[in-house]
Amino acid sequence: MTFQGLAGAHFKKALTPDGWVRNLSVRFDDRGLIAAADCDDNPAQLPVYDNPVVPGITDLHSHAFQYAMAGLSEVRRNPVDSFWSWRDIMYFFALTLSPEDTQAIAERLYLSLLKGGYTGVVEFHYLHNDIDGRYYTRPEELSLGIFEAARATGLDLTHLPVFYAHSNFGGLPPTEGQRRFILGPDTYVRMIEDLKGPAAAAGHTLGIAPHSLRAATPEEIGLLMNIRADILPGCPVHIHVAEQTKEVEGSLASSGRRPVSQLFDLAEVDRSWCLIHATHLDENEVAMIARAGATVGLCPLTEANLGDGIFPAPAFLEQGGIFGIGSDSNIATVAAQELQQLEYSQRLRDRQRNVLAGVQMPHVATNLWSRAAQGGARAAGRPEQGIAVGGMASFVELTMAEPGALPQTDPETELDFHVFGGRGFQVGDVIVRGRKVISGGHHPSEDRIVADYARAMARVAQRLSDRGTA
Repeated sequence: MTFQGLAGAHFKKALTPDGWVRNLSVRFDDRGLIAAADCDDNPAQLPVYDNPVVPGITDLHSHAFQYAMAGLSEVRRNPVDSFWSWRDIMYFFALTLSPEDTQAIAERLYLSLLKGGYTGVVEFHYLHNDIDGRYYTRPEELSLGIFEAARATGLDLTHLPVFYAHSNFGGLPPTEGQRRFILGPDTYVRMIEDLKGPAAAAGHTLGIAPHSLRAATPEEIGLLMNIRADILPGCPVHIHVAEQTKEVEGSLASSGRRPVSQLFDLAEVDRSWCLIHATHLDENEVAMIARAGATVGLCPLTEANLGDGIFPAPAFLEQGGIFGIGSDSNIATVAAQELQQLEYSQRLRDRQRNVLAGVQMPHVATNLWSRAAQGGARAAGRPEQGIAVGGMASFVELTMAEPGALPQTDPETELDFHVFGGRGFQVGDVIVRGRKVISGGHHPSEDRIVADYARAMARVAQRLSDRGTA
């Protein structure tokens, strides 16, 4: 797939790190970065964007295959339904997917993410093995399918092969339902080495991901840090942590330490780390993460869907904390919806409005979008500058789908309307690293991607039926 490359663009209204700027001309270099940014009257006659333009957000946490199971878990099967009962359904679903299916699902997801305002994704990839648990001839088989999905759609990819070895704290053996996820250390090293060349050739970022403190022992996390130092020095490191109260209780019972505190004992957590969820923190852990410059990866709609809890965002942001947003289980693929849910969860807990407004950015959507763009870029190992020199040439145009829907047209209110109103603005063009991958809301391979996904879903539906799922 060849996408139209742009040398630059002229924005009538652009959200920059300094806030909204009018009449901004930007030029792109051959690496897909912004080489120049000047407020002028477009003397170079660059393509003009009259609509509001915002920096692309990186979806910092995705399990692509789960996009296809949305809706399968929305029925009570237990007296007390929870994350843990949802997980059993996810295990069951994962045992129905072929490599062809997983690639088709990833392509369909990535198309949806682009049309939802994202320009990049961090794939937290733990579906490694064949359905019977055996390694593929190439253990990286399913990862290569993710690479192909990113190439076909044009979405910027940071790929995190996940190390997953145990079912719970204390190095307990994995369960039968986890057999597609499990890798030994030697196989994991081989996978990283075999993916390094293809990732570099395609422009992808490769990173390291211990699944969680439940799935990797302290000794194994130490080994992963050695692997990182030897093969991928300085690469992004992501881990699930403190998502559920049961996880906190398990950590305390196993080590006498809360999960985040234990993690800081085991590794030098810094700005290259992303702590996914980090929902259940004490005051000390909030301060530890903020001081380290690590990103907290919030997945508000998935966290609400699973009943995880509410992240203490005001306390974290007051201490200079960095966050980004992720689609996680991919029940939703629109950046604005994740930001809306993030703000509304804080309102419900605190019984206030506009909780996550900033002193310099009092409009909630502007503050949240700017912060999420920065945090997502940091978590992905990409430049954080946004629409400014040195930033990624990745941006999203917001078009008015319903003329006359707003009584005024200042860009702050327009973005507020996109995030909290949802009736008048939609994604128009999407530029990723200087290439137009969505034009007027349409992707050049959209029909083929949708058709491939439909065929994959027909196959999966048949297998689910054969296995007796509801």
